[in-house]
Amino acid sequence: MSIMTTAIKPETVLNPRTQMLLNAAILPTLMRLAWPHMLVMVAQSAVGLIETFWVSHLGRDALAGMALVFPGYMMMTMLSAGAMGGGIASAVARALGGRRQADADAFVLHAVVINGALGLGFSALFLVFGPEIYTALGGEAGSLKAALTYSNVIFAGAAMIWVANALASVLRGTGAMLLASVSTIFGVVLLVPLSPLLIYGWGPIPGFGMAGAGYAVLAGSTVMLAMLISAFVRGRSLARFRLAPLRWPMFAEILRVGAVASVNSMQTTATVAITTALVARAGGEGAVAGFGTGSRLEYLLIPLVFGLGSPMVALVGTNFGAGQRERALRAALIGGAVAFGLTEAVGLAAAFFPLSWLGLFGHDPQMLATGAAYLQRVGPVYGFFGLGLSLYFASQGAGQLRWPLITATARMVIAGGGGWLALRLTGDVDWIFAAVATGLVVYGASLSVMIARGAWFRR
Repeated sequence: MSIMTTAIKPETVLNPRTQMLLNAAILPTLMRLAWPHMLVMVAQSAVGLIETFWVSHLGRDALAGMALVFPGYMMMTMLSAGAMGGGIASAVARALGGRRQADADAFVLHAVVINGALGLGFSALFLVFGPEIYTALGGEAGSLKAALTYSNVIFAGAAMIWVANALASVLRGTGAMLLASVSTIFGVVLLVPLSPLLIYGWGPIPGFGMAGAGYAVLAGSTVMLAMLISAFVRGRSLARFRLAPLRWPMFAEILRVGAVASVNSMQTTATVAITTALVARAGGEGAVAGFGTGSRLEYLLIPLVFGLGSPMVALVGTNFGAGQRERALRAALIGGAVAFGLTEAVGLAAAFFPLSWLGLFGHDPQMLATGAAYLQRVGPVYGFFGLGLSLYFASQGAGQLRWPLITATARMVIAGGGGWLALRLTGDVDWIFAAVATGLVVYGASLSVMIARGAWFRR
């Protein structure tokens, strides 16, 4: 049930951006909002690849170490920007759609408090228990040392990353996709020269190795946060930052979506972590490097779909807040179809030409063989991953996350449990990857069917 702290005034004139979300043609509106954010997400993903490229020159241990850290880092990103960020954007969008400006303003402060606290918790978790986490994922000797070096730098600044994503999520909830994207662009641009500079050094600047890769990420996040704060100070957000007493109902409105979405995000990361551990048992360090490099492409689809999913949160949430539920459902299904097409195209290209991707990061025979096996079996069903993930974002806007949670659980059980059983019966990583592919198909197909049949509107 939505909170109502401000009476709706019939004479209130909606902002033109909100009117567009409520009345304009769905597909053109969705693409108009999505293209700047998708462009930024693709650019951000490309920079991640560049960083991986530079780290790969430090050797196989460094590449494997980055593969061990990557699930945790992506989980942090998914939780702060996708899960809790989705709860923030959904709450803001529904408040603006329902003409509750005071609530929309109050959500800004509450969002910063929630994400700031969670960021500090993330720092403590990985700084204290990092060795145990990466050892459980298969890290040992050189790869474990590289993972800890990179991880300790990244997660020391976790709170800053979480707060930046909270402010960006507020902007996305108002439909200001371009404004939210500009800050990310500057952070991305800064990473391009900083990664090789801080990893290898130049002139009087020393090289920091794996730690330098982490320093570059934190520098980009610092720039992003500074620009977002500047946008709010200059009054460029429809939802304004105001100091006011904290109220539990405001926290609850964000958390009722964000907390459930966080479980969904952790399931996605847990699925990859479990598979990483299974691959490590089957093939050792070289196989982990191959799987990590191959599965990184799947993880890089998340920012691509996130670029489309963020406007879906705003579009669906605003229409739900205004009582236009059928339009919200149409927006979700249209967005899901677009996401399926984009991610399926990437997956098929990777399946047909796996070495074109893997060869960018190394030439170790075991790494190439394992990575190619993964892409050839899982790549052709990437479309279902994109479909399910986009509908997860749409469900955040609707404030209805029961079925995304159920289908993500099914995916984890099929991929993790099926992969474990396949390893016990065959000892072959190919069958582990077959279980991963089956989980993706079940995830995307079942979620789309349930939403299309009206699952959002049933109690």
